[in-house]
Amino acid sequence: MKISNLLMRMGLLVAIMVGMGEWSLALAEEDTVLAIDTGDTAWILMSSALVLCMMLPGLALFYGGLVRSKNVLGTIMHTAVILCLITLVWVICGYSLAFGPDVGGVIGSLEWIGLQGVGSDPSPVYASTIPHQVFMVFQLMFAAITVALITGAVAERMNFKALLAFSVLWSLCIYSPLAHWVWGGGWLSQMGALDFAGGAVVHISSGFGALVCAMMLGPRKGFGKEPMPPHNLPMTVLGTGLLWFGWFGFNGGSALGANGGAGVAFIATHIAAAAGGLSWMCAEWVHRGKPTVLGIASGIIAGLATITPAAGFVGPMSAIIIGLVAGTMCYIAVVWKMKLGYDDSLDVVGIHGVGGFIGILATGLFASIGATGLFFGDAGQFGIQVFLALVTLVFAVVGTYIILKIIDLTIGLRISPQDEEMGLDLSQHSERAYS
Repeated sequence: MKISNLLMRMGLLVAIMVGMGEWSLALAEEDTVLAIDTGDTAWILMSSALVLCMMLPGLALFYGGLVRSKNVLGTIMHTAVILCLITLVWVICGYSLAFGPDVGGVIGSLEWIGLQGVGSDPSPVYASTIPHQVFMVFQLMFAAITVALITGAVAERMNFKALLAFSVLWSLCIYSPLAHWVWGGGWLSQMGALDFAGGAVVHISSGFGALVCAMMLGPRKGFGKEPMPPHNLPMTVLGTGLLWFGWFGFNGGSALGANGGAGVAFIATHIAAAAGGLSWMCAEWVHRGKPTVLGIASGIIAGLATITPAAGFVGPMSAIIIGLVAGTMCYIAVVWKMKLGYDDSLDVVGIHGVGGFIGILATGLFASIGATGLFFGDAGQFGIQVFLALVTLVFAVVGTYIILKIIDLTIGLRISPQDEEMGLDLSQHSERAYS
C-alpha cells in the first residue's frame, strides 16, 4: 500500500510538473507573440524618421529644384504644409479609418478616433512586436507623403486654399479607404493582394490622382510654347539623394521589424534604384543623343517607386529586372506626356503612376519570398495583382475627379493668370526665394 501510494503521489507530482511546464511554455509563446521587441521598435522608429526625411527635405527639394525660380518657395510650401495638415487629420480620424477594426471589408471603424486605445501596448495590426503608437506614426508618414506626391502635377498654378481642402478630402476619402482595403484587413487583402510598401496604396493612387489634377487644372500658361527648364538641378539631385536614403525606411520598415524581411526589402530597394537610374539614362541617351543629370535622377526615383510593392517579396536578380524595366518604361511615359497634351509639371504620372502600376504587376510575376508569383508557380497571384492595380486606378481617378469638382465649384482650383505670371512665391505667400 505504501509503495502504491508513493507511486501514485509521484505520478501526480510528475503530472503537475508537466502541466506547469506546458502552461509556462504556453505563456512564454504568448509573450513571444505579444511582447514588445526593442530592436523591432527601434528600427520602425528610425524608419518613420527616414520616411519623414523623404518628404521634408527630400521631396520638397526634389520638386523645388524642378520648378521655375518664381515658384520654388510655393512648391516647397506644398510639401511642408501637407506634412503638418495630414499629421492632424491622421491623428484625429484618418488612422482609425485606415487601420481601425474592419467594417464589412470596406473601411475601419472610428473606434480609434483621436487615437483612443492606441497606446504603448503591442499593435494589434499584424500581431506586431512594436507599440501600437509606433505603428501608427510609421503609417502616418505614408499617408502624408502620398498626398504630397500629387502636388508635382499641379505645381506653379494651383490655388493654395484649394490645395489645403484637396489634401484633407483626398486623404480621408481616397487614401484611408485604400490603405484599409490593402493593409488594414479590407476586401483586397482578404483576396490575397500583395503590396509590400505601397505600389497601389501610394504610387498608383497618387500618380493617377495627379493625372486627373493636371487635366482638370489645365496646362501652365505658356506650356509647350515657351521653355520651362528646372531652375536648380543641384537642388533636385540633393532631393533625389535624400529620397533614396529615406526609401530604405519606406520599404525596409514595411517589414515591421528588424528582421530578414527588412534586409530583403533594403537590398531590393537599392538594386532597383541603381538599375532604374542606368536604364533611364540609356533610354534618354539613345532617344536624345545625350545622358542628363535630370534623367538619371528621374530614373532612380522610377526604380524606387516600381520596386516598392515587390521589395519584400523578390530577390536581387528580380530587383535588377524590375529596375531596368522601370527606368525605360517610365521614360517612355514621360515622353508621351507631351504627345498626349496634359501638363504633369513634374512627371508624377509617368514616374509614380506608371511605376507603381508596373511594380504591382511585377510583384505578381517575380514574387518568390513569402509569396509566389507567376514565374515561380502561382498564376492566380498575377491575376489578383492585375485586379488590384485596376481597382486602385479606377477608384483614385473617379474619387479625385469628384473631390476636385466640389472644390472647383466652391473655392476654385486655379490661381488667376496675373498671379501665375507673378509666381506662387509672391502671389500666394509674399516671399521671394532669391534676391
